[in-house]
Amino acid sequence: MNIALLEDDQAQAVIIAEWLFQGGHVCNCFESGHAFTHAVKNNTYDLLLLDWIIPDLNGIDVLHWARENLEWRIPILFISQMDREEDIVQALHLGADDYMIKPVRHRELLARIEALTRRSTIADDSNTILSLAPYSIDRSQRVILKDGKNIPMTHIEFDLAVFMFRNYGRVLSRNYILKHVWGKNNEISTRTVDTHMSRIRKKLDICSENGWKLVPIYQHGYRLHRLSTGI
Repeated sequence: MNIALLEDDQAQAVIIAEWLFQGGHVCNCFESGHAFTHAVKNNTYDLLLLDWIIPDLNGIDVLHWARENLEWRIPILFISQMDREEDIVQALHLGADDYMIKPVRHRELLARIEALTRRSTIADDSNTILSLAPYSIDRSQRVILKDGKNIPMTHIEFDLAVFMFRNYGRVLSRNYILKHVWGKNNEISTRTVDTHMSRIRKKLDICSENGWKLVPIYQHGYRLHRLSTGI
């Protein structure tokens, strides 16, 4: 799992990053809120870890920004020395999924991350119908409607479309898309992603007139924008 960590204490960041590496995760560390938000907007992350006290944008500012500007439900875990009840309640009310008080413990941190990921996966899997006007996607029947009209799609085109709509607002690398849509098959070229993106864009008529825009990110991947929400 790709994790972004906002922590201005370098020694603490190194320790947490090492723990995450031992748990099989990849961690990118950031000391400033501005650098953190820039990275999150332009890269693919599965979880955000936030400290509270940061020199420029503090953790609460970043949390508020994430929940206001990102239309994808990424888990956010606070790690902070702010231990007052009102601080914890504030963070949770603003959209944090969990809160740990420093000093954090190795195995507990990994267990909480695993629990957050599990809850997020269960929530995603329970939503069999996605209603994102003008599209309606029935995952159980493998049907996509646009303005009530069925759009014929191949098996892989359907899976790719579902994956993109479930992750709209996120920058997704070609390798990330390959892994989650095609599975771990090293024989598949990243150009395959480009070909299928072109197909679903055309079949679903993804364009600004319909409130959506599928944007290629140079030498990286794609981002599906929902224009009507100002993304």
